Amino acid sequence: MPNHPARSRQIKTEMARVFSEMDTEACRTFLASLSPRKAVNPLFSLLLHPEPLVKWRAVQGFGIVVERLAEESMEAGRTVLRRMMWQLNDESGGIGWGCPEGMGEILAVHAGLAEEFHQVLISYIREDGNFLEYGPLRRGALWGVGRAAEKRADLMEKASEPLLGFCRSEDAEECALAARALGRLKARAALPLLEVLRADTREVVLFLDDTLRPWRVGEVAGEAFDRLRRVSAEKRV
Repeated sequence: MPNHPARSRQIKTEMARVFSEMDTEACRTFLASLSPRKAVNPLFSLLLHPEPLVKWRAVQGFGIVVERLAEESMEAGRTVLRRMMWQLNDESGGIGWGCPEGMGEILAVHAGLAEEFHQVLISYIREDGNFLEYGPLRRGALWGVGRAAEKRADLMEKASEPLLGFCRSEDAEECALAARALGRLKARAALPLLEVLRADTREVVLFLDDTLRPWRVGEVAGEAFDRLRRVSAEKRV
């Protein structure tokens, strides 16, 4: 999806300003004003932005832009996801910053692409799959799985098993993200682990519910635990 280089730089500069200064709704309005094909390359560039909020707005932007792109052409939507997959491949020579998160956002907003690509996203957290060895990328995949699970719990169900393992991780962010995802998946098998994690006072900074802020692991696990308890109670009625 080539862009004219000068125009692409202009879009990237304005996009970064909007993402940094505006709220979620204003960012959506701005993205809606752009051609989705011209927005893709600037979004990829902003996944590398040093300001965390700009990076997360870019992640959200992929959901908005690729949903529109796929309405025009499903193949164009697939191309974006394949580009993310390639960047996460060792052979690409890249790192793939933000790509697992972008994949999760796209799958959350587009049912057709979720049907086709959900197993790829899950594979990034499975040791018998395309497991991401590098911690920051793996945490990105856990965020992506949780985001997809918010809207596509039926498709993401097979993520439950590896997520249970991440609840025992020594990495606080992995624990928190796995706990949140398990709550969205309504994985009742996670209740004992989540009950233990509720007492975890370690603090992590997460982008959840359109907000980037500090969370305690126990706070995230507690929300997931309460969600699963409600599900269990409803099933008994």
